[in-house]
Order: sequence, then C-alpha cells, then structure tokens
Amino acid sequence: MDTTIFKTTKYVTNGLFIKKALELGLSLEEFLVLTYFDNDNSFLDIERMSHNLNMRLEDALKAFNTLVSKQIVMIKTTKDAEGRMIEKVSLDSFYQMIMMGEKEVEKEEVKTDIYSEFEKGFGRTLNSMEYEIINAWIEKGFSEDLIKRALKEAVYHDVKKLNYIDKILFEWHKKGYVSKEDVDSRNKRDSKEIEGKELFDYNWLDDEE
Repeated sequence: MDTTIFKTTKYVTNGLFIKKALELGLSLEEFLVLTYFDNDNSFLDIERMSHNLNMRLEDALKAFNTLVSKQIVMIKTTKDAEGRMIEKVSLDSFYQMIMMGEKEVEKEEVKTDIYSEFEKGFGRTLNSMEYEIINAWIEKGFSEDLIKRALKEAVYHDVKKLNYIDKILFEWHKKGYVSKEDVDSRNKRDSKEIEGKELFDYNWLDDEE
C-alpha cells in the first residue's frame, strides 16, 4: 500500500487528515506530534521532536505514547545505508483509517443515490423492507450500475417489484455479469438475432442457455 500517495495527493490536501484527527478525539499535543511525523520526520527522536514543536519533553513523550497505544502510529525497525538498525515512525495505520472512513462515506453516498433512483423508477417512496433489500444487494457486492440496470429492466417491463429485480440480479450473477456493459452487450447480440428487437425487450427470467 502506497501511503505516500494517500498523504500527499488526497488526504492532507482536502482536510481529511484533520477531520480524522478530530474524529479520534486527539488532544492538541497528540495532533502536533502526529503532524510532525506526517511531515517527513519519520526518525524516532523524541528530544528533537519536542524541541521542534516547542513542547516539554514529558508532554511530547506522553502524546507520542498515547498515539502508539491507540495504534495511530507504529514504531518500525529498519536499517540505514550503513546497515545500522534504526527506529522509524510509521503513520500507515492512520492513513488506512482515513482510507476506510472515506470508503464508508462513498458507500453511503452510493446507497442514497440508489434509493432515490428506485423511488424515481417506482414513482413512490420506498418502505423500510425495500430499503433493507436494496442494502442487502449492495452488501452482497452488486455494483451500483448493475442494480440500476436491473431497475431499468423492471421498469421497462412495468414490473415495479423488488423480488422481480432480485431474480434478474440472480440470473445475471449466474451468467457472470458484473457490470451493465455485460448486460448491454448480451442484449445487443440478441437484438441482432431478432429483427426489430428493442434493447430492453428481453425477459431474463425466461432465458435458458
């Protein structure tokens, strides 16, 4: 995992570094120590760190030990150019926390978008059970595009029921379709075989190979 990319191109520049620090409830001293090691100061030298941060040695040591105990930073042993063992501070676990947090945010955004698409397609508000069913599809790994494609199939055939869409997704899964492009490619092949066939005019549940 290239945490340097996370640090320099995404997380620090858009404030997610600070956001995650606030979520973790870090004290000012802990945040300053974390920022210090994030700023390419990976060698473990508490005295130098306390001097550069204008912090009392005992406060700097306490803040650092707290970060270690919370597994926000880790101490790694490595060799320098001359083969001597040295201790360095790694923020990989902190960057992973940021990454996982952003994935959860993106996942929630996807869910919200899918729910609104279903309500638009069905022309009504979804009930709690329907929310749970759609959420179950997402948890099973069906992509947003594939679920929306199945919704289009159901709306086209004027069957606005989730159990119908569930059967469509099940059939697509059996056929190895993982994206809407896989489905569209199959429909296009069938449209060439049957003159005048519409793109969506295909009953997946009656299909047998």
